[in-house]
Amino acid sequence: MVYFDDGTSKKRRGLYRKNRPYWLLYLLIGIALGAFLFAVALPKIVETNWLPYQFYVIPEQEEASDQGADQTTNHAEMLNRLTPVNVDISTQVTAIVEDVIPAVVGVENIQTQSFNFWEQEAYDGGTGSGVIYRQEGDRAYIVTNHHVIEGASQIEVILEDGTRLMAELKGSDMFTDLAVLEIDASEVDVVIEFGNSELTKVGEPVIAIGNPLGLDLSGSVTQGIISGTQRAIPQDFSGDGRADWQTEVIQTDAAINPGNSGGALINMSGQLIGINSMKIAESAVEGIGFAIPIDEAIPVMQELEETGQMTRAFLGVEAYSLTDIPQTEWRRSLELPNDVDGGIYIQSVEPFSPADEAGLETYDVITELDGDPIYTIVDLRKHLYQEKQPGQEMEITYYRDGERNKTTVELSTQ
Repeated sequence: MVYFDDGTSKKRRGLYRKNRPYWLLYLLIGIALGAFLFAVALPKIVETNWLPYQFYVIPEQEEASDQGADQTTNHAEMLNRLTPVNVDISTQVTAIVEDVIPAVVGVENIQTQSFNFWEQEAYDGGTGSGVIYRQEGDRAYIVTNHHVIEGASQIEVILEDGTRLMAELKGSDMFTDLAVLEIDASEVDVVIEFGNSELTKVGEPVIAIGNPLGLDLSGSVTQGIISGTQRAIPQDFSGDGRADWQTEVIQTDAAINPGNSGGALINMSGQLIGINSMKIAESAVEGIGFAIPIDEAIPVMQELEETGQMTRAFLGVEAYSLTDIPQTEWRRSLELPNDVDGGIYIQSVEPFSPADEAGLETYDVITELDGDPIYTIVDLRKHLYQEKQPGQEMEITYYRDGERNKTTVELSTQ
């Protein structure tokens, strides 16, 4: 029994009896209101499409005694009134892969080790992927990564059906990590179509095709999105811990593993927008892969195919970033004024080079090239390799003994 705070129960029972008719009245009003909402208000709301979901009304059979064929007919009519959900197993992705995958090949790096004049041993220097991008007459051309074929004595290309063809290396470039191979085109059926990597957007779905972990998993397909564009990834070619170059890449979360290098990054139109190149391989990192944008790769591929190497402008200096030395030395040893906040200092000048002929000396500090600020050796190389051509002139702003100077050099061929 429930009591009030004063311990009595008599008042409690009297109050309950007294208010009982009101509770019955509230109950009847609630039932009537609920019936009204269900019978009148809800259909009106459904008709106005205010609800975030759809109602489907299944009609009752008019005569309960009609069964058999009539029941089957009514059931079919009822289903026809519903909106069907169609699931097409043959999706756009499968169609794209079916069309494109014959153009993605395996690339095997065969290296030879000599023990003496008489004994030699060939061994597998690694496998990667490549993409058939052009066919002319009886020859076909494949793009892959420089690091896939680096050090190879022989290169074999493995087609989708397992056919092995010997490939000729037309040329490769370490800075862009690209290489071009040439093969017999008699077995080639599909050539990939180029897309426009400059039009790619973050969040756009993409497909990566290659041979992860070797040829046993050839033709593997992974799907993801564009995670970022115009990423700059530092590269250390000399192994001295300093960045020698910065590669501009597309970032994707499509799985890229060892062996995928040189494979294709495809958009949803089945076009090649990138050459899979690298990934960040750390235990705490997942889903960060990179591809060389096809718009950046095409000029390199054309020059490698035609000349076998990249022709770049040459200055003739060994230089390092000011950030590699303490700022106290900026003022004390290099005598730089306080308004200089970055640049590169010259460690040595190659004799008879454009820099030597222009009068540059050891410990000169370069701060601008053609009026553009320079902070690292990567900035210098990118300006030389992407903005200038051999034979062109370049204006250099530099400091020597605390004084600001300018000189003009005529660049030669590297």
